[in-house]
Amino acid sequence: MEQLKTPYFVIDGPVLDHYMDMLKTSLESSWGNYQIAYSVKTNSLPWLVKYVKEKGAFAEVVSNDEYLLVKYLGFSDGEIVYNGPYKEKGSFRSVLLEGGFVNMDSVREIDWLEDIVSENPGKDIEVGIRVNFNLERMCPGETEMGRTSGRFGFCLENGNFDKALTRLHALKGVKVRGLHLHSSSKSRSVDIYKSIAAMACDIKKKYDLDLSYVDIGGGYCGGLEGRPEYPDYFPEIAKVLGRAFDPEKTKLIVEPGISLISKCTSFVSSVYDARDIREFRYVMTDGSRFNLDPTMIKSSYIYEVEKADSTDRRILDRQIVSGYTCMETDRMFTIEGGEELLPGDKLIYHNVGGYTMSLNPLFIQYFPPVYVKDGDEMKLVRRKWEPKDYVAGTME
Repeated sequence: MEQLKTPYFVIDGPVLDHYMDMLKTSLESSWGNYQIAYSVKTNSLPWLVKYVKEKGAFAEVVSNDEYLLVKYLGFSDGEIVYNGPYKEKGSFRSVLLEGGFVNMDSVREIDWLEDIVSENPGKDIEVGIRVNFNLERMCPGETEMGRTSGRFGFCLENGNFDKALTRLHALKGVKVRGLHLHSSSKSRSVDIYKSIAAMACDIKKKYDLDLSYVDIGGGYCGGLEGRPEYPDYFPEIAKVLGRAFDPEKTKLIVEPGISLISKCTSFVSSVYDARDIREFRYVMTDGSRFNLDPTMIKSSYIYEVEKADSTDRRILDRQIVSGYTCMETDRMFTIEGGEELLPGDKLIYHNVGGYTMSLNPLFIQYFPPVYVKDGDEMKLVRRKWEPKDYVAGTME
């Protein structure tokens, strides 16, 4: 196989197929009436967005730019789930009127809805509403925000959810048909999703809602040994939802991102220099922490080393593996008591498909290429950006 110039991302096509098939099979056997809505923000690579569309997924978007992207890539308004606090009124109106899924997130969106209702008398409109609830109380120590609340949706505990529901019920022709209950967690445990499902049941019963869908969101684990996979989540979610919902009448919407794409994606970089400064050995690579961990929160990486040759290597006390940028913080990890890394060696990082591509900055290097691998075949699905790509659309 031809040696490719590093750095680059590579998506393993058969592994991606495996996880998509696992997701669909798990949902089919657990609930049956479901809709996958791929989280575009997690990785908006056009090839990938088109791939999930071909597999029957809708697009879950959280901004007007993402909306325009998926429309450009062939999604209809009816194949879009519109979430988040940063919607724009024009795309909000389009998805709403064309039968897509719009989950109301703020008071300003109810204001928009009132305008749309007045402009479209006699039009039946179905909406969802995002619930902000205290998941930490249900799953202590497992949520992303802990005792500090999340910042999305209408708060159940302080009465804002009730107020929003009252306003929506008062609008002629508007029916609240969905609940959106996504909540970020650290644990990504099955119990998190059972608790979310239980909350959906409680809200349906308390407010006597006739719901055509429950959107349980994303954030699932995927591809990590000893952690849950799709077949662990959905049977348990279905058991809980079944207490209050009939799968014949209520669709389950899921929004996978990391769990679908991370396991099948790797990042390949090369060592181009090694230098000793005082007692430290620095290994310089053509990849960067910005490619792997743009939010600078990771403490470890799943990686392997591919040696350039079979030369006998010294064992070094400490090697600090670093990126190509001029930022001193661009250091990935330290190897203690390992074989010496030399120029030409490759470092291959695994499980890096979620958020890394979308959050890559245009800093010192432009976007790296992306390949899709199937056996020995490597298909280029995004070439490395060049100056003409960066300059395109700028003022002359």
